[in-house]
Amino acid sequence: MTKTDKISSLLHRGVAEIIPANKLKEQLKGSKTLRVKLGIDPTSPDIHIGRAVVLWKLRAFQELGHKAVLIVGDFTGLIGDTSDKEAERPMLSQAEAKKNAATYFKQALKILDPKKTETHFNSKWLKKLDFLEIGKMADQFSLHEFIARENIKKRLDAGKRVGLREVLYPLMQGYDSIAIKADVELGGTDQRFNLLAGRTLQPVYGQAPQAIMTTALLEGTDGRKMSSSWGNTINITDTPENMFGKVMSLPDTLIEKYFLFATPLEEQQIKKILTQNPHPRSRKLELAKTITGLYHGAAAATKAQNDFIARFSNKELPADIPTKKIKAGQYQLSGLMFEAGLVGSKNEAKRLIAQNGVKVGQKVVKDIIIAPGRSPILIQVGKRKLLYIKIK
Repeated sequence: MTKTDKISSLLHRGVAEIIPANKLKEQLKGSKTLRVKLGIDPTSPDIHIGRAVVLWKLRAFQELGHKAVLIVGDFTGLIGDTSDKEAERPMLSQAEAKKNAATYFKQALKILDPKKTETHFNSKWLKKLDFLEIGKMADQFSLHEFIARENIKKRLDAGKRVGLREVLYPLMQGYDSIAIKADVELGGTDQRFNLLAGRTLQPVYGQAPQAIMTTALLEGTDGRKMSSSWGNTINITDTPENMFGKVMSLPDTLIEKYFLFATPLEEQQIKKILTQNPHPRSRKLELAKTITGLYHGAAAATKAQNDFIARFSNKELPADIPTKKIKAGQYQLSGLMFEAGLVGSKNEAKRLIAQNGVKVGQKVVKDIIIAPGRSPILIQVGKRKLLYIKIK
């Protein structure tokens, strides 16, 4: 691709809005190295590929010669952003935020070029702010601007609580832009107000207002917006087998969107794949192999594909099913599933069993009594979780 083609793709592919669009286009044509900011709060231990949409966009800026500035919000994560929430987000403890953030840079650098990436934790500057500085920033906004936001207005109209700390979050995200002197900030459409806060605050500190680019949100495995809170995520840290299987479980209507948003393949290449694979299943196999290969390499992606086809097309079992050893005794199936770590609770196990989602020895069963022996018993939960269980 020529530089002009790369700029065009950067400005249009998956992009919902750019402010100011013409100025950013001219900057990209120029020789100045832009500082392009992306902030991620560690609300869970894993970065999912819905968040990776903006990471790939940040990578595209790098490939045009610009500097990626990645901020992990170990401080903003404590306060909590409710931009996309229908209720107040609970505050994280410092221990939770630290634990969740431990591998964020490592995960993000699976996508970004480490040589062109500057990394920060925003506690470095935010924990130093005093009330006078916060007051100076707060004076740039009215309460009406905050409560006019769609999700906040919806909560207020429904009589739901809106915490005062929620008002402070955009100030902190905006101050991040000041601290690193951002020229551009990226985020999903749900981040629009927070991104604009940076544009409002920077002139107060003698900086030119950053351009902002928002990208459309990516749906998860159940068709809703991908969110760790809903458990519908495909995580960068997923094993190749789980990642491949999750992509294969996506609704057919999301195949093309995932190619465009979740992979760096050129659009002509995507069109070729879709043309050569008219059936949704073959398209999805290509998509799953592509996404798995991005994070685990071509060999692991091919193995995951072969295992998937063998398991679900040829009805064969994979060769690497793990084994769990437990104490001898009689177990209710739901209790055994919980004991073995196949589910998070006995109630979840009972629900799956009632929905005919559990097999023992490849046969659907109810909540029976099982007494594992030294010969392993195969338990399958859904399509992807398989485990051999035997006594110690």
